Amino acid sequence: MIIKPQSKIKSKENGLYIVSTPIGNLKDITLRALEILKKSDIILCEDTRVSKKLLDKYEIKSKLISNHKFNEKKNISKIIEFLKAEKIVSLISDAGTPVISDPGSILVNQCVESNIRIYPIPGPSAVSAAVSISGFSDQFYFYGFFPDKKLQIDREFKKLSKLNSTLVFFASTKKINKVIQQLKYHFAGRKIVFCREITKLYEEFLREDIDKLELFKNEPKGELTVVISEISINKNVSQKLSESDIIKIKGMINKFTIKEIVSKIRSSKNISKKEIYNYCISLKNEK
Repeated sequence: MIIKPQSKIKSKENGLYIVSTPIGNLKDITLRALEILKKSDIILCEDTRVSKKLLDKYEIKSKLISNHKFNEKKNISKIIEFLKAEKIVSLISDAGTPVISDPGSILVNQCVESNIRIYPIPGPSAVSAAVSISGFSDQFYFYGFFPDKKLQIDREFKKLSKLNSTLVFFASTKKINKVIQQLKYHFAGRKIVFCREITKLYEEFLREDIDKLELFKNEPKGELTVVISEISINKNVSQKLSESDIIKIKGMINKFTIKEIVSKIRSSKNISKKEIYNYCISLKNEK
């Protein structure tokens, strides 16, 4: 594979440009992004009303075409035809880096198959911005939006809870309260940061121990970027059950599920979830 040096790429080379745009503050646009957008024959965007605000601010007159998840497949053939005619096409999203939990992957893959050149124009990203202020490990795993159904969430959280790295999610504010209890169960002992309105006027970062999480009383505005810390060994966490804990568990073992027992014991004591779980399993096996 031959990689063309950046210094030799022409300033007006045709192809598809994946252009990152501001995640809130319109001043967070790069000079190169502005240059490419001005030279573009067409700009593909999710919502023309949103993107027009950015283009109007910087007096960019390139043609805007709506390209969202509901019409992306329908647009493909025309866009590919346009690119084969050696035009410059830019893809932007409503905010941040395109294709990352946003439309665009279908077009990118079609360009790869059609041997059409693709250029990334890096810039703002809610993911890296959130990780940078979290104070957590810089080794992180980005998941994207939480799944919709409870069983899917439990299945995914169970797998992710085993990763000893920072975890990053996107979340709809309308659904965030539905996952609070599952976050507390699967990521007990870790810390969390809810990032809201990043770079905007009402930017807010809410930090909390996951064990102390409560439901949001008022629905936050905008989408949330949620950052969960890596697994840490807390010296204040008791790894062993006391005699009183054992008596309590024996009294509950035939009345509650193991998940419920873990939640009840941990609600009053900072004991390792694994320790409680393993003891419950040993009691079940004795029967």
